Amino acid sequence: MEQKVWETIRKYNMLTEGEKVLVGVSGGADSCALLHCLCMLRKVMGLTVYACHVHHGLRGAEADRDEVFTAQLCEQLQVPLFVLHKDVGAEAKRRKIGTEQCGREIRYAFFEEKAAALGAKIATAHTASDNTETVLFHLTRGSGITGLCGIPPCRGNIIRPLIEVTRNEIEAYCLEQQLTYVTDSTNLTKDYSRNRIRWDVVPVLKELNPSLESAVSGLSQRMRETEAYLSQAAEAALIQAKVSGGYAAAVLQTLPEAVFAAAVRKLCAELALIPEAKHLALLHKIVYNGGAVEIGGGVTAVMSQGIFRIYRQTLPQDEVISGWQGQQALTVLNKKIDLLYVNIEEFHNGEKNHQFLLANSLDYDTIPITSCFRARRSGDQLTLWRRNVTKSVKKLLIECKVPREQRDSIVLLADGTQVLWLEGIGVGQAYAVTEATKSVLVIRPQNV
Repeated sequence: MEQKVWETIRKYNMLTEGEKVLVGVSGGADSCALLHCLCMLRKVMGLTVYACHVHHGLRGAEADRDEVFTAQLCEQLQVPLFVLHKDVGAEAKRRKIGTEQCGREIRYAFFEEKAAALGAKIATAHTASDNTETVLFHLTRGSGITGLCGIPPCRGNIIRPLIEVTRNEIEAYCLEQQLTYVTDSTNLTKDYSRNRIRWDVVPVLKELNPSLESAVSGLSQRMRETEAYLSQAAEAALIQAKVSGGYAAAVLQTLPEAVFAAAVRKLCAELALIPEAKHLALLHKIVYNGGAVEIGGGVTAVMSQGIFRIYRQTLPQDEVISGWQGQQALTVLNKKIDLLYVNIEEFHNGEKNHQFLLANSLDYDTIPITSCFRARRSGDQLTLWRRNVTKSVKKLLIECKVPREQRDSIVLLADGTQVLWLEGIGVGQAYAVTEATKSVLVIRPQNV
């Protein structure tokens, strides 16, 4: 098994000579075998090996036993051990998530914290058998390519040196090395879906194919290659389709459905959301026919005026910035607003060099002291410079085809309902720079 682990490390470039590695150790066969095997490679590769263990506070005396056992093993192998005690049950209730998910989040957060402090990679003891169970679990849920990719050999600074080793090979290694381990009693029950797959489904499939784990590992590798290709194609498509306010539907309509789905998943990932298959089908439909789809988590996709976009709906913000005079920068509605104060000579010089835009420049001496930066409100009006026409802000935004979901994030400078400046539209007639202007305020909005 040591040879197979060594080959896996080299195959996926998991570790190089002289690196530090932090091993997650539960006390079970898999993690004990991983720790022991890396210690055997310690001299060969010049590795510095550490271990970490999490006491979840869920299994009483059995969990206490696991911690004591892990500490003894690390002492025997001369490996520094870090231990975290956490009441996962209480924390799961607080976070309103399942106990299993909560435990996983706590473990990885602890691993990441310690690894960052040590400058080490994280090694977990996922095996080829774990990968098989994961793929089968995803398959029963109707997963797509991503689910069939299974457990990746590497993810960021996390490595899995046992990912091509089966559970039977690990147990044989423990027997050969006279390596003892503890058993988590919950793994022996059929209370969890994964355990039912392990004890009821996998044995039947191995009767059909004794090399099941190897076959599934091969499938996962091919799916990862396919997903990588689709991801690259989706990235290129999004770059090609990008326009102001979203993505050109005409470009998206030319994409194969698989590439379109990958592109949508990328956009949703930016909003920390994973779309379901039913959503992907609906989104593909509205790209051709127009309309909107609620994806969930406050996220909506819309296609109108030939532009497709996905956004998280936010409530109108009631943020008001007054007393701003003299400040160099503000943050309003999640946008940084730079304020430049220049005399008329500096302004004209900058205008020649295209440094200042008239649409964002006001006669500073005409601005009321009571004016403030804020979002739009009902009744707001703007008399446009050089057009001498007064319109409501709502009507102006509609005429300028500003998407509905973006209108409440537009910044304006107003005194009461009188708008002096409207982001993306321009300056009010009474506040524009003229021949009589002596001081100029230049407003430069930027997305934070």
